[in-house]
Amino acid sequence: MNVLTAENITKAYSERVLLDRASFSLQQGEKVGVIGVNGMGKSTLLRIIAGAEEPDEGSVVTGNSVKIGYLPQTPSFAEGETVLSAALRDVIETPEDFEKESEAKSLLGRLDFADFDQPVEELSGGQRKRVALVHVLLQPVDILVLDEPTNHLDSSMSGWLEEYLIRFRGTLVMVTHDRYFLDRVSTRIVEVDRGCVYSYPGSYSKYIQLKEERLDMEQASERKRRSILRTELQWLARGARARSTKQKAHIQRIEDMQNVTASQQQGKVEMSSLASRMGRKTMEAREVCKAYGGRTIIDHYNYLFLKGDRIGIIGPNGCGKSTLLKILTGCLEPDSGTVETGPTIRTGYFSQENEYMDESLKAIEYIREVAEYITTEDGKITASALMERFLFDGTQQWTRIEKLSGGEKRRLYLLHILMGAPNILILDEPTNDLDIQTLTILEDYLDTFQGIVIVVSHDRYFLDRTVHRIFAFEEDGKIRQYEGGYSDYLEASRLRQAKEQEIAGAGDKRAGNKGGEITGKTGKRERTKRPREVKLKFSYKEQREFDGIDEEIERLEQKIAVLDQKMAEAATQYAKLNELMQEKDEAEKQLELKMDRWMYLNDLAERIAAQEKS
Repeated sequence: MNVLTAENITKAYSERVLLDRASFSLQQGEKVGVIGVNGMGKSTLLRIIAGAEEPDEGSVVTGNSVKIGYLPQTPSFAEGETVLSAALRDVIETPEDFEKESEAKSLLGRLDFADFDQPVEELSGGQRKRVALVHVLLQPVDILVLDEPTNHLDSSMSGWLEEYLIRFRGTLVMVTHDRYFLDRVSTRIVEVDRGCVYSYPGSYSKYIQLKEERLDMEQASERKRRSILRTELQWLARGARARSTKQKAHIQRIEDMQNVTASQQQGKVEMSSLASRMGRKTMEAREVCKAYGGRTIIDHYNYLFLKGDRIGIIGPNGCGKSTLLKILTGCLEPDSGTVETGPTIRTGYFSQENEYMDESLKAIEYIREVAEYITTEDGKITASALMERFLFDGTQQWTRIEKLSGGEKRRLYLLHILMGAPNILILDEPTNDLDIQTLTILEDYLDTFQGIVIVVSHDRYFLDRTVHRIFAFEEDGKIRQYEGGYSDYLEASRLRQAKEQEIAGAGDKRAGNKGGEITGKTGKRERTKRPREVKLKFSYKEQREFDGIDEEIERLEQKIAVLDQKMAEAATQYAKLNELMQEKDEAEKQLELKMDRWMYLNDLAERIAAQEKS
């Protein structure tokens, strides 16, 4: 049954048309994920569906008794509200509704709130969003409209919300960039693109397949239109002897075909690796400790960051992940311990909150603060050209920052950092407010990035895609190392906990055995936990690379020797000599990269061997 219909919706801001006669409908019980490039109108569509904003043209029709609950991207609260009162606002209307208070406390506890009387004014932006999420989930509604519900949720919270929404019996429409979340929850994907709304049945994985088919069909139709138009224009060029009605209609059809706007390929965020050269000394944390209010959040953290490292840092909200990043970047001093960086290290820090941006500046002026142009593998690229690759067309480049959407500001901030060509890239929750397309290209960029990547993220897909080592914050500020991506961490953590429980159970049965201390009246022996040393090892890809890197280096050295010989033979052939010199330069660059990689892998192999001997 249809519960909402939006017909011929048009919405524009100044000259920018976000929705152009777009139509959209919702069926009872379906769960719709809305995606699209930032600034294309996703949040605008949700506000119109929720009734928080009126379209310039068109209509939205709902059933007579349909109730809608709406979670905005940036929620607002009344002055003086507490966590609990904000969650229960407009929810308790009759004495019988007071059972909602216990439900509210349960949901707030799930989202890591302990002090229900804390004023909302004291909360961070992420905490406010979680209070607003509880508020909307408590309402008895037929349609849930959620704008970025997974932002500021840690992995366990996201998993809980997944299950909650899967069980929700009403209709759901949401904007989220969490691809695992979309894949599990959504039964239909809707894409907002250049004023149009495209609908794809199925999960996110199915959407990828169907979209590719749609684009192929559009390209085929465009090729057919051009072919027919070319034939018709040849007919028109020959000239018609008589201006009959039939011929006039024919000419009109040709003009209509000429006026058809060709389907445009969706823009892509294209990035070349901009990393500066990194010397032998990188960055090392030694015995780093940090505490707040008597609570230890980082306890004797040690790690030598190696070239090519892809590190993911995870843990519950408030555990100290961002604090660790600030210590590594030098923004915050540890209570004890040191962080040493090499002389060639250039750090790019993408923080959770954008750095101060003068919003009166035009977007291109903000980028030119870093550099007028940047040198990439493709040669020198101007700030304007790089912005075009980053989905900022000519009009947007000269738009004031204050007029950009939240997601566009985040994309601009990321470009601002990359323009500095860092060789250590530190990303604090990069998946918040970046659209899926930007995330996909960022992931591709990180594949070719020659420096070190350190990322804090709750996005499970992003971590699986980009990192090969996980540091997990555990109890009392301890940080445990796991090899692989997020899925590897989950499996390793599950096996470790099962083994510890098995050992603990066996220890309880052997209460009379030696060792440990007898505590209390029970006579049970308390197990003395011994800290486990983190075991270094190669990942599967690293092992394969290490096994074959000597042969690759030898092959490149032989290639350079052959090129030297050819250059000597072609000393009088300028064109040939120039071609050989370019080929040699490329081979030497590849050899230099391989030698750097060999140093990293050899160093890691030596550390593994030393650990095994000890």
